Amino acid sequence: MSPSAADASASVGAIPIRITINGESHALQVEPWTTLLDLLRLHLDLTGTKKGCDHGQCGACTVLVDGKRINSCLTLAVMKDGSEVTTIEGLAQNGDLHPVQAAFVEYDAFQCGYCTPGQICSAVGLINEGHAQSREEIRELMSGNICRCGAYVNIVDAVEHAMAHRRQSPRNPEARS
Repeated sequence: MSPSAADASASVGAIPIRITINGESHALQVEPWTTLLDLLRLHLDLTGTKKGCDHGQCGACTVLVDGKRINSCLTLAVMKDGSEVTTIEGLAQNGDLHPVQAAFVEYDAFQCGYCTPGQICSAVGLINEGHAQSREEIRELMSGNICRCGAYVNIVDAVEHAMAHRRQSPRNPEARS
């Protein structure tokens, strides 16, 4: 247990939770006001998820909870007891980038990179949802993720590529024949 996690477990008034993060189960004691973002960054040292506005307006803190994208800065950790959380650190498998991560690299869909983890997690969630069928719908459904550098065209290109890759993937049970 890291020193910060040990500190959290020693806090008076802390609430026990069990949460799976990137496939690893954690039994933690957290203060009731601890956000999921702060749990990830401060207690578990998973700093890929970024703190942007801390008001749910920029999307830098986007993670997947039970496969759905959420703003972790607006979510109390205790509300996610029993949940499965995937952060940017948990997307790659066995050293292979997730198809969305690979598409972001291929399409140069980042500039400064600060928003990139949230953009990628949001894109993975968007693809899982299956609602986007066009570039306009991708833009609309990704509109909660702000890129201050303006890499939006490349981000949409990357998401569109990853969506096409998923439809064509033989491992995808929803793949079109």
